[in-house]
Amino acid sequence: MEPFKNSISPSLVKLLSGHIRKNWPAFDEGVFLSEALDGLEGLELKARVDRVADGLLRHLPPEIKARSSILRAVLHPQQGNSPEQTSDDTGMRGFAIWPLSLVAGRHGLDNLDVTLDLLKDMTKRFSSEFGIRYPLIHDQDRVLSIMSCWLDDPDPAVRRLVSEGTRPRLPWAQQLPRLIADPTPALPLLHRLRDDPSEYVRRSVANHLNDISKDHPALVADLAADWMKGADDTRRKLIRHACRSLIKAGNPDVLTVFGHAPPELSVEDIAVSPQRITLGESIELSARIVSTAQVPQSLVIDYVARFLRANGSFSEKVFKGSSIDLPPNGEALFRKKIQVRPITTRRYYPGIQHLNLRINGKDFGDALFDLHIPD
Repeated sequence: MEPFKNSISPSLVKLLSGHIRKNWPAFDEGVFLSEALDGLEGLELKARVDRVADGLLRHLPPEIKARSSILRAVLHPQQGNSPEQTSDDTGMRGFAIWPLSLVAGRHGLDNLDVTLDLLKDMTKRFSSEFGIRYPLIHDQDRVLSIMSCWLDDPDPAVRRLVSEGTRPRLPWAQQLPRLIADPTPALPLLHRLRDDPSEYVRRSVANHLNDISKDHPALVADLAADWMKGADDTRRKLIRHACRSLIKAGNPDVLTVFGHAPPELSVEDIAVSPQRITLGESIELSARIVSTAQVPQSLVIDYVARFLRANGSFSEKVFKGSSIDLPPNGEALFRKKIQVRPITTRRYYPGIQHLNLRINGKDFGDALFDLHIPD
């Protein structure tokens, strides 16, 4: 698979430059390309995007209206925001929109009407979720008011931008400090979009709420309970995806929303086999789950690994297990094969590691295994 960074390639930069020159003959294409392509292939994706955006800003007109007119002129005539829909001789779309949206958003703050109208057009050809962050930071109230007028736009990409663009902690993007501290100004917009006919839009709403849950778990738990009232299967799916981090963390209020009450049970015979492995090998975690309740219980069973750190402390990682319905005074056997293999996001240290079950947010048991790491 080709590296993601190649979405902004020298050939794409040359194509963009040609479109700009065609629509604005004063564009110094030679100097722009010399600056933009110098060392481009050694940069990662975000650095490539910034390189192109900064170069465009230096060589396009300083006036917002004039610059915006040129940027709009290079857009592909066919709308469609899939990254697979690439730029061609008729215009720019796909990943090429990312640097264009940064030029518009970062440097169009003195004329928000023109800037937001351009970002709205750009998002129909990829996404303006990165560029629109800057106007939001500059004048949140006004931008949210303008975006509220997009809620009924016929293009799902525009409706999605209302949610995705206002996500407080959007990956790879500028964070929105005011919405991190107080996400409530965006909630009426999400409420309007929760039953949107487009899965693309609803998934963004769920991801937005998941962002909020990292700073305001009680707010999302309360909202989930409220949205569950009269919810159909589609909305229930959205709510569950929105609460995925809280479910994984065992938040009892959210678990109750999904019918998972505090558990009445014991965990017996929890064990790991084998008890000593070499990095790259597998273990099996097993346990008996015994109900002590007189009523059926709906259980979410995850397992928690506590991996040894260099300083002797432990880092916790929660993994998805299973969901079961446990009958009154019933019993269930939990088994999970776990491969302990090297990954880029975790460093392992030799010694005793811990595993336990997390059932409806409550931890049970403690099973140990000894990890050997070859020299």
